[in-house]
Amino acid sequence: MSQHYEVLENDQSKRIDKLLTDIISDASRSQIQSWLKNDRVEVNGTAVKSNYKVQRGDQISWTIPEVEPLELTAENIPLEIIHEDEDVIVVNKPSGMVVHPSAGHESGTLVNALLYHCRDLSGINGVERPGIVHRIDKDTSGLLMVAKNDLAHQSLVQQLSNKTVERKYVAIVHGDISHEYGTIDAPIGRDPKERQRMAVVEDGREAVTHFQVLEHFKDFTYVECTLETGRTHQIRVHMRYINHPLAGDPKYGPRKTWGLNGQALHAKSIGFSHPRTGEWKKFEVEAPQDFKEMLEYLQNRR
Repeated sequence: MSQHYEVLENDQSKRIDKLLTDIISDASRSQIQSWLKNDRVEVNGTAVKSNYKVQRGDQISWTIPEVEPLELTAENIPLEIIHEDEDVIVVNKPSGMVVHPSAGHESGTLVNALLYHCRDLSGINGVERPGIVHRIDKDTSGLLMVAKNDLAHQSLVQQLSNKTVERKYVAIVHGDISHEYGTIDAPIGRDPKERQRMAVVEDGREAVTHFQVLEHFKDFTYVECTLETGRTHQIRVHMRYINHPLAGDPKYGPRKTWGLNGQALHAKSIGFSHPRTGEWKKFEVEAPQDFKEMLEYLQNRR
């Protein structure tokens, strides 16, 4: 598929890889540099490289390569299943596991494990994300609900849209939060300065996080966060926005921080109406060992 763009005056002298990263929202800079390297980007009919500086009036055209469909493989990976019935599976995802396959993560994901455990998963999200109605980040642990059929999938997605699913997380954040409760209502979108991150931006999508302080420490705070919406990296972005980034967060926190395998964030509970019976279901799991060890250290250090 070929696309086109005419360089405007305020684009003058920008590197072409930077300009294309700004105007193509669903492609990373490294992807765009790969297109440039493989002569998929032309300016005025001639292929150019990443360091080309655009001029006003330049006609840029680029061809997005066809994405090869992933071959999903059922893999015998241990799963901690908290609940299962004919419609829904609730799993406790470990930190370090990706939810569904994508470029660079073709195997070892939660979906690969689910396919081994259960052949019947809803197909609404296509072959690459069967059963997946919501996600948590690779290095976030905790509860996910998975749909085993299309009826369940439609119901759970509708509940998420209606904000009736109850999702609570616990987190350890930098700094001592001065108040006991708070609501962060700030829209989230792609960070214009760093396309691999999300940020609070004016034209972002609605994002609301409620938090309650559970314990104060000298330079950290233990909090419970309740999601009203479910944007990518929402809690991580919102806590950074109020200057209390998550401990151990390599993307949104300080470079030198606690020795955790990723951010100190755990999806501790989830509640929803059962898609078939309408009965309210709620499940809760403890945080993983490294999270508990950090919390105990902070408690003993007081």
